[in-house]
Amino acid sequence: MHRETKAGQVTEVQDKFKAANMAIVTEYRGLTVMQMVQLRREICAASGEYKVIKNTMARLALKDGVFSSLENLLKGPNGWVFSYEDPVRLSKALVKFSEQHEMLKIKGGLLEGEFLEPAKVKELAKMPSRPELQAQLLALMQAPGTQLVRLIQEPGARVARLLETIRKTKLEQQS
Repeated sequence: MHRETKAGQVTEVQDKFKAANMAIVTEYRGLTVMQMVQLRREICAASGEYKVIKNTMARLALKDGVFSSLENLLKGPNGWVFSYEDPVRLSKALVKFSEQHEMLKIKGGLLEGEFLEPAKVKELAKMPSRPELQAQLLALMQAPGTQLVRLIQEPGARVARLLETIRKTKLEQQS
């Protein structure tokens, strides 16, 4: 391979690291081609990317970068998972796939400068995703308004219930 081609590939990998908010290193040894295709689809559906990168290329791309602490995981064949949007959603997809296919092993990762052991990646997968958190926040924001409306409506509702009770007792007395 020409030096220029290698330099271009290293630059491409560096761009992936710069764009990603999380990177996870996996060992994919033993997965079939169809399983790898399925893994890539599931990662892509979670707004991420799964890429097999040679260790020498990865070492060059990691030099002096945010993800440089992942260099100690570069032993054997490695697949890289890059998250560009919601790291929780991506980690859920990755952990689910690794539970279904034991050959895929999560070695570790880095999220916003914090090193993630495989157990921490699994903990991250248990957290609510961004849309779930947004829905919870919206419900919390709407709760005071809903309670206020109920509070305002309650006196009128009490009067209506009282009138209905009086009407029923008069009907029973007439019968």
